[in-house]
Amino acid sequence: MKTEALPLCVDLDGTLIATDTLWESLFVLLRRRPWLCFLLPFWLLKGRQYLKACISDHAPLAVETLPYRTEVLDFLQQQHEQGRRLVLATAADYRIAEAVAQHLGLFDEVIGSDLQYNLKGRTKRDRLQLVYGDFAYMGDSMADVPVLEAAKERYLVAPAKGLQQRFQDSVSRVFPAAKVTWKAWFKLLRPHQWSKNALLFVPLLLSGDALLWSKWGLLLIAALCFSLMASAGYVINDLLDLAADRVHPTKRNRPFAAGVLPIQHGLPIFVSLVLSSSILALSCLPLSFVGILWLYLALTLSYSFYLKRRLVLDVIVLAGLYTHRLFAGGLAIGVATTSWLLAFSLFLFISLAFLKRYIELAQLQANALVKNRGYQADDLPMVLSFGTISAYLSILVFALYIHSDDKSAVYQSPFWLWLLCPLWLYGLTRMWFLGHRQQMHDDPVQFVLSDRVSWGLSVMTLLLLVLAKWAG
Repeated sequence: MKTEALPLCVDLDGTLIATDTLWESLFVLLRRRPWLCFLLPFWLLKGRQYLKACISDHAPLAVETLPYRTEVLDFLQQQHEQGRRLVLATAADYRIAEAVAQHLGLFDEVIGSDLQYNLKGRTKRDRLQLVYGDFAYMGDSMADVPVLEAAKERYLVAPAKGLQQRFQDSVSRVFPAAKVTWKAWFKLLRPHQWSKNALLFVPLLLSGDALLWSKWGLLLIAALCFSLMASAGYVINDLLDLAADRVHPTKRNRPFAAGVLPIQHGLPIFVSLVLSSSILALSCLPLSFVGILWLYLALTLSYSFYLKRRLVLDVIVLAGLYTHRLFAGGLAIGVATTSWLLAFSLFLFISLAFLKRYIELAQLQANALVKNRGYQADDLPMVLSFGTISAYLSILVFALYIHSDDKSAVYQSPFWLWLLCPLWLYGLTRMWFLGHRQQMHDDPVQFVLSDRVSWGLSVMTLLLLVLAKWAG
């Protein structure tokens, strides 16, 4: 048999796709049926192949959304057109491999793990030798060494340095992986979202202790704790939303969804962030703050696992998480959070949460559904109405506060507060117009951070608050 006619056996995890299907399936199981995760140790006792089969039974993968390696697919397409026999040979569950093969339409045969065999390493080598005798192989990991040693023709995809050095003199082609930089890891934490934690400083700004620098220091630590805990929540959210993110026009670029970072690193990163945040809070801040911090994590996880898929409830929870930060800021420095502030923030953030949903819906075709959400495109007018009404109600609450007697204990010149009403009406109305015209990013917070007008409105807001508080 000529070398060029050898059947080309292609690995799946890490080779054809830039992810691991076992971990992908595990996170689908965690999102859809988290209670079954308690059975994982018992399934594993019966063998890794049994574990894979059970997870696949309860958590089928959306193979069409997996991050396929474009360069590898192009090469396989060329080989397929030249009439070469292509075999998908993987340690993943056979049903996943079969679904991938059907989706791509490139492979002549599929070999995968079943209830009897975990097709990995020597087991895969023996199976391929038994079926094909001589074969070519495309792999990516050290687990593929026995198969690569037996192969007559070798291809490496995104190989580890040691693997490439081992076969550097006998490799037909290497498909290098894109270099992972610190920016990808930093992007995973969504640092632009940390700006939300500026809300922790609001109770101090509105109190009579705004000039006590020691309390500012405590709030800086509190904001860092919330930033770390929020990033932990974002990591879990990204792991649970892989399939939905990959079909989204912008979220598909998130590190896990794009296959830039290995998803199996997600849980260790989550644990590290939670521990770092908790230890810092326990060391420097009151226990009441630690409690509210853990409550925030619980709400975030509840949102990621369930609440985000419930119509309207998801918006209320999102707004509640913003308002939660106001409570936390007050607890960190021992300042009470007023009911006026809570009512104002609740309506304001409900409006912004509806705006986020509105932008997502505006990008859909008629009658389409937002993946993993409770909305469809026809809900657009309702979302627009509720969002704009909530925005104007927040300004109404603030106007009523200015008219009340409660302001006199905080502000020396309340007249300046009235100027905030038209300022904020302009800012919120403008955001909704831009959202309606689809001129805004899907995340209003990120839009505000990059929008010059929003920065100008923020500076003017701060100036008017200072004038109202101290101008005699």
